[in-house]
Amino acid sequence: MLDKKTLIKNLSIGFLPLLVFIVADEFFGLTWGLIIAITFGILETAWIYYKEKRIDRFILFDTGLIVLLGLVSILLQNDIFFKIKPALIELILVVLLGITAFSHNPILIQMTGRYMKGMEISDEQMAQMKTMMRRMFYLLAFHTMLIIYSAYFMSNEAWAFISGGLLYILLGGMMLGEFIRVRWQRRKLIKQYEQEEWFDLVTPEGKIVGKAPRSTVHGNPDLLHPVVHVHIINGKGELFLQKRADNKDLYPGYWDTAVGGHVSSGESIETALHRESEEELGISLAKFQPLFRYVMRNAHESELVHGFLLKDDGPFHINKEEISEGRFWQIREIEENLGQDVFTPNFEQEFGVLKQMIFNKPKRSGKSRKRRKR
Repeated sequence: MLDKKTLIKNLSIGFLPLLVFIVADEFFGLTWGLIIAITFGILETAWIYYKEKRIDRFILFDTGLIVLLGLVSILLQNDIFFKIKPALIELILVVLLGITAFSHNPILIQMTGRYMKGMEISDEQMAQMKTMMRRMFYLLAFHTMLIIYSAYFMSNEAWAFISGGLLYILLGGMMLGEFIRVRWQRRKLIKQYEQEEWFDLVTPEGKIVGKAPRSTVHGNPDLLHPVVHVHIINGKGELFLQKRADNKDLYPGYWDTAVGGHVSSGESIETALHRESEEELGISLAKFQPLFRYVMRNAHESELVHGFLLKDDGPFHINKEEISEGRFWQIREIEENLGQDVFTPNFEQEFGVLKQMIFNKPKRSGKSRKRRKR
C-alpha cells in the first residue's frame, strides 16, 4: 500500500521547482530564477517519466503556476503575486487533504492510486492514512498562513526560508515524530505480547504452523488454535456443566462444558488436558477417554477442539475465579433449555455430538447378539 513515508515523499518532490526558483532568484534575479525553475521542472518531469514511465501531474501543475504567477509579477512589476504562489499551491493541497481526511471521499488517495497498482487498502489502513492526513492538514494550513504573512510583512530572505526550507523542515519533523511514535507503539506492543499467553497456530489436522498471543488469536477467526474440552458423566447418566464466571470475555454467566481451556504454545494436548482439569475442577490422576476432534468457528475465533470423556461422580473443587458454579444436569433438562441462551453455542453444538455418540446409542437385543454368533 501507499504508506505515510511514500506519501510525504511524493508530495514534497512536487515542491522542488519552487525551491530551485527561490535559490536561483536569490543569485540571478526573478527572470533567470523563472527560467531555471521551469527548466528544472521540465527535466524533473522527464526524469520521472524515464524511471517510472508516468507523467507527474503535480510537478507539471507546480511548474505551470511558476510560469503563470511569475509572468504576472514581471508584467505588473510587483513580485507579491509570485510570493503568494507557494501559498496557493499549499492551499489546494490543504483543501484536498481536508476532503480526504474529514469526509468519506478519499480524493487524494485516489489521485495517488498510480503508486498502488494491484494493491488494496483495508479499512484499518485507510483509517491510519486519514489520521496521518489530518496531521498534515493542520501542519500545511499553518505553513500556508505563514507564507502569506511573510509575503506581505517580512523580508525576502525570511519569505524565501518560510516558503522553501521551512516546508522540508516541517515535513522532516513530522516524519521523525511519526517514526518515534511507531517505534514507541511497537515497543509497547512487544512488551504487552511478552506478558500474554501464547498459543500454537495449527491446521485442521493438528499440524503446528506458527504461534500468536491471546489478544491476536481472539478476534481473528483465521487463526486456528487448539483447545481441550472434557465432558463428565456420572453413574446416573447425568452431564456435569460449569457456569462461566461473570468476568469472562465471552458468554459470561452461560453454562458450558465441564472443563474447557486453551493449549499453551509448546504444550502437549495431554498436558493441557490434565492442567485445565486440575485448575478448574481440582481433578487429578483421572482416566480420560478421547471422544472427538473437530474445528469450531465463529465470528470471534476458530478452535481445533480436542474432546474427552470422564466418568466421575465428583465431588469437584470448583475454581471460583473461572467458574461461578457447577452441577450435574439430566439430559432431558438440557434438551428443554437448548436455544434459550442458557448454554454457550459451542456446548450446544457438542451436545448434539454427545447424544449421537453416548446418550442415544442403540441397545443391542439378545436376538441380535444371537444372530451375530451364528
